[in-house]
Amino acid sequence: MKRSETVAEAAITLLAERGMRGLTHRAVDELAGLPSGSTSNLARTRAALLELTLLRLTELEEYAFAPAIEAGGFPASGATVETDGPRRAGATPAADASPPAKAAERAGGLPPAGAAEGAGGRPSAGAAEGGGGGFSPAEAAQGVGGVRAMGLGELVGLMAEVLVVQLSDRRRTLARYELALEATRRPELREIYDRVGARFREPAVALLAAAGSQDPVRHGRQLVAYGEGIMFDAIAGAGVTPSIEDLTAGLTEFLSGMLR
Repeated sequence: MKRSETVAEAAITLLAERGMRGLTHRAVDELAGLPSGSTSNLARTRAALLELTLLRLTELEEYAFAPAIEAGGFPASGATVETDGPRRAGATPAADASPPAKAAERAGGLPPAGAAEGAGGRPSAGAAEGGGGGFSPAEAAQGVGGVRAMGLGELVGLMAEVLVVQLSDRRRTLARYELALEATRRPELREIYDRVGARFREPAVALLAAAGSQDPVRHGRQLVAYGEGIMFDAIAGAGVTPSIEDLTAGLTEFLSGMLR
């Protein structure tokens, strides 16, 4: 694992266990077992450390979600993550792991919000705001942006799998919540947070379009918000971790209203 990844992994753990106040350069050095000053040499400011951590967290989430997203026919983002554990089916081998700097390059290549077309010719999540997102019913029926057409049951299964993956890693999700709150106070972090977040919202829009949504941009936002609510309730709220049966039933009820 590269030094930048070691630092970011320790920072993610600190955010989850101690919160934003517990994230310091010295604490990262100690947790990662690095010589004093190593984190400062890599990320001199707190803002730089937060950016490094957010980009690594994005890589981890893309890696975890890749099998579900690729199962729907949506092109993989290319995120790769070095891991000591077994690989998930369909994920990229650890030997090709890319540092956070590569994630920054990929994030910088995203189209601006409102662009008429996203990477690879796909309509972006910000296109045709308030309308159908640039997807016609005919496109949705045939599959859009490389995503094959699918029914309600298959879409529910994919979304349930994504939620199970995210709920299974409390550390990663808690760290993301800490960064999301900090982004409300740091415009530079907010810009990065929103930009990398588009890489998760775009598949939701395309999958809903392929399932027949008449307004996939709006429905995509609602689906992401629904999933975020489930995760917050289970991990940081007063709820309990839902079973796959609970998730499937809830998603079926939620999505059937959109796709009727």
